[in-house]
Amino acid sequence: MTAAEPAPRSATTVAERDPIPAPAVPEPDVTPAPAPAPVPPLAARGRSVGGSPVRDILAVTARPEVINFAGGLPAPELFDREGIAAAFQEVLATAPERALQYSTTEGEPALRAGLAARISTRGPVTAPDELLITTGSQQALSLLATALLEPGDTVLVESPCYLAALQVFGLAGARMVAVPGDADGVDPAALEEAIRRERPKLLYLVPTFQNPTGRTMPAPRRAEIAAVAARRGLWIVEDDPYGELRYDGGHVPWIAALPGAEDRTVLLGSFSKVMAPGLRLGWLRAPADLRRACVVAKQAADLHTPTLNQLAAARYLDVLDAHVARVRAVYGERRDAMLAGLPDALPAGSVWTRPEGGMFLWARLPESYDTLALLPRAVEQNVAYVPGAPFYAGTPDPSTLRLCFVTQTPQEIAEGLRRLGRGLGG
Repeated sequence: MTAAEPAPRSATTVAERDPIPAPAVPEPDVTPAPAPAPVPPLAARGRSVGGSPVRDILAVTARPEVINFAGGLPAPELFDREGIAAAFQEVLATAPERALQYSTTEGEPALRAGLAARISTRGPVTAPDELLITTGSQQALSLLATALLEPGDTVLVESPCYLAALQVFGLAGARMVAVPGDADGVDPAALEEAIRRERPKLLYLVPTFQNPTGRTMPAPRRAEIAAVAARRGLWIVEDDPYGELRYDGGHVPWIAALPGAEDRTVLLGSFSKVMAPGLRLGWLRAPADLRRACVVAKQAADLHTPTLNQLAAARYLDVLDAHVARVRAVYGERRDAMLAGLPDALPAGSVWTRPEGGMFLWARLPESYDTLALLPRAVEQNVAYVPGAPFYAGTPDPSTLRLCFVTQTPQEIAEGLRRLGRGLGG
């Protein structure tokens, strides 16, 4: 290396003379993240209407050792599994493209035609076009509430009343007013006074084998109710899910079949109690303008009831009467078994209904009894019932309860009533 050549730089020397700056490390952001905005609240109707106490009880008493008089369930061992399966198989074998396709909102023509003929034999002459097939008759109630009720409208109901109807009308924002009655149902004079005072939109009734009481409104009382509605300008919603389950007594005509009532009465029915509830098939018969409004409401709700179920039910109608006859015979024995055991099961001074059909009977214990407070004691004895209080739109009677007699055998009913007696302190 000559004197003219510079000395080589070491890495250290270069680094010391020309330092490479270290990358900047950002200061941590200590500003708290803004809290997420709350989601919009539920609609007022969603906050104000509770669930079904019956379904809450069923969830608590689902243990197999519990004899359950609480539910309103048909006896599953009586379902015509072979007949219903054959109907589905025939539909899928002969018309699969139609059965698995969308359908009209009004319902499959075959089912509406068969149902119209069936209705016409029992009551008002009915054309297929006068019917709307619904996803259970519970949906028919919801469609009517949508089509008829504004928030704040008044609905007159029985006392006590079918619990799920109270839910439907409550969700619609209606005021529910109970009309006083007696063993025959709503009192016509009390109805007239309630209409004058409350200016209601409709009256909701289950005149035949009522839920929860099991009582049936006699024909003369039905005629009086229809006359009041006609005179005062009132819709009647006549719900008949149990009418074919008659064990004794004679047929009582629908209010919808009475002269002058057809233009203001909506008739509801169901296949749940006579065919199978899992099919979710009901129907609505109403005057044209109201029916069209319900069709529009159903289009918005679910487009249509399942096509396959409708076509299978239409085929099953040919054998439905024979199946219902078998069911009636069994249920009649079960009703008799419950009636026979009640005197020993319920406290002295209790009274109860003797239904001519349907699925339920209603009991009233002495005034000192609170059936809601006593329910846990009954469940400890592995038996369940429904306390009566939730069935009231007005002031409840805490001493009442509902018993379903169709789901258990006579032997199970006898044992269940013995347990009930222990649970009630007998």
